[in-house]
Amino acid sequence: MNRYLTSYVQQDLEHKIIIITGARQCGKTTLAKALGADVEYLNLDYAEDVVTINQMSWDKRKKLLILDEFHKYKDWKKYLKGLYDKQGLQQKIVVTGSAKLDTYRKVGDSLAGRYFQFRLFPLDIAEIVELHEHDVDKVFNTLIECGGFPEPYLSGSREYYQRWRRTHFDIILRQDLIDDKSVADIKSIEVLTELIKGRVGSGISYSNLARDLHKDHSTIKRWCEILENMYVIFKVMPYSNNIARSLLKEPKFYCFDIAAVKDSAAQLENIVAISILKRLSFLEDIAGKETKFNYCRTKDGREIDFYIEIDSNIYLIEVKTSDSTISNNFNYFKKFVAPKKCIQLVLNLHQEQFYDGVEVRSLKNWLANINQELL
Repeated sequence: MNRYLTSYVQQDLEHKIIIITGARQCGKTTLAKALGADVEYLNLDYAEDVVTINQMSWDKRKKLLILDEFHKYKDWKKYLKGLYDKQGLQQKIVVTGSAKLDTYRKVGDSLAGRYFQFRLFPLDIAEIVELHEHDVDKVFNTLIECGGFPEPYLSGSREYYQRWRRTHFDIILRQDLIDDKSVADIKSIEVLTELIKGRVGSGISYSNLARDLHKDHSTIKRWCEILENMYVIFKVMPYSNNIARSLLKEPKFYCFDIAAVKDSAAQLENIVAISILKRLSFLEDIAGKETKFNYCRTKDGREIDFYIEIDSNIYLIEVKTSDSTISNNFNYFKKFVAPKKCIQLVLNLHQEQFYDGVEVRSLKNWLANINQELL
């Protein structure tokens, strides 16, 4: 299936090394292979391909070189720099990784000016409706049951999803994490992941998790960072600038696999969160925009689910299952920030309502049009 990044990657492939990161099985390899028919494909999970990469003995006549799971290659930045400086783009190069390569912050000068990065996300309502299926209700229900990873989503079967999920997470735990020599207790990380799934959308204390797992605070924090790095979870931090009595440190965690979240209200918030993150990542990667993604919460319990900033335009977003009564918390936080819009997304909504600065919107329809709503 066509993906939302394909045309942008094709354009930039003529000029730069392309780096595509994202969760395992979200479609990185499929997207890369669809960029051309004359392809040399090498995967770091296969020993013979590692030998080929070490010796640089692949077929240079191929128009496109794909280096899959390349985050596992020691000194991958130095390797790519040498490859680019030696042969330029006589052969187009696509690099993929199912762990964060953090090219914005950590690559530094070694690849400066030589690459563009794209972050590929699982399917969401906007992508599916725009490219494949226009029945918003059908798309939403399938995402709830099967998640947004292409293989289980396209199966349309909850049973198939459950079988897929077991193997998917097992690959991450037994293959990806075992490569991280700083991780010895795989079983505890598996339990930690289950605990986080049960607390999606809630402020999480590393100390509380540490007590639950009989580990120390720093170990739990490091394990959460590893799960983020492997695209299992992502965190949203509290926004505290100029907000009286704001929380400062408690993150909220969400899952890339939205169907794995068991509580229906938390799952609804998770769907909105990953759709927003996907949109903001697109605006950063494609348009070079500056974005922020946070939530607002005070020590006395006032909360807005999401604070979004795009080139200084602020959006406050609240997620509800059925309550169309406008949250009083919008007015409270508007005293500290100046939002362009306050948006209350409601799953079960009879009629959308538009007030001065506040919108009550159909959650499914807003997500289907998020590319126009968040510019």
